Amino acid sequence: MNISFVIPCYNEELNLQKGVLDKVGNYVKDNPDIHEVVIVDDGSIDSSARIIKESYLPKFPKFKLVGNKHGGKALAVITGIRKAEGKYIVFLDMDLATPIEETQKMTKEFKQGAKIVIGSRQTRREGAPFLRQLQSKGFVIIRDLMIDLNGVIDTQCGFKGFSKDAAIKILDRLRVFTPERRVLGASVSAGFDLEFLYIAKKIGYEIVQIPVEWHHVETKRVNFIKDSLEALGDIAKIKKYEITGKYSSK
Repeated sequence: MNISFVIPCYNEELNLQKGVLDKVGNYVKDNPDIHEVVIVDDGSIDSSARIIKESYLPKFPKFKLVGNKHGGKALAVITGIRKAEGKYIVFLDMDLATPIEETQKMTKEFKQGAKIVIGSRQTRREGAPFLRQLQSKGFVIIRDLMIDLNGVIDTQCGFKGFSKDAAIKILDRLRVFTPERRVLGASVSAGFDLEFLYIAKKIGYEIVQIPVEWHHVETKRVNFIKDSLEALGDIAKIKKYEITGKYSSK
């Protein structure tokens, strides 16, 4: 299948201590479908990059570390997609809230001709704190009011796959998440998934949704107020570009 995994990384010492990259490395090392794992360090200010470079690159030959100037999760993912060598790309969150074994479902869809496949938790957020669930529900309500994604239920699951060709066509049409974007501190970039999928629909790609297992993983990088305001601002920008015809379908 020639698949590249893309994993964004920003101050991930805690997850690294939990052994998440060992799980990834052991999964891919003898898997002929997986060509590489591209880890994009988003300007971490802790020891994440050093730990990956010293402890994981020598251990797992399929691992590659790419350094990025801090720009948030979205720009880290974009960098990883553009650097990836695989015919297909799957991006995962470092915390592996969706277990890596769920990739098998995605691979099955690729083999059947799918160009874009996204993991879906449906409406379930089991184990998530009340504020996270409230934030998620509020995002969905505003998203559905502002942007019509025609049946896509879960835009925010951090487990998505696509052909490299389709991904590049979509990235070249992004208007909100461009290299000029600047962020302070951690940024979950919730609007990126929305803009990506909106453009995919506009171009005419079918978005295949697969049910996936998901477990809440606690993180200090999520800030309810900051992330909510950022998401609202990004949704407003997407709507503005939609109204003004900035998203080309060609």
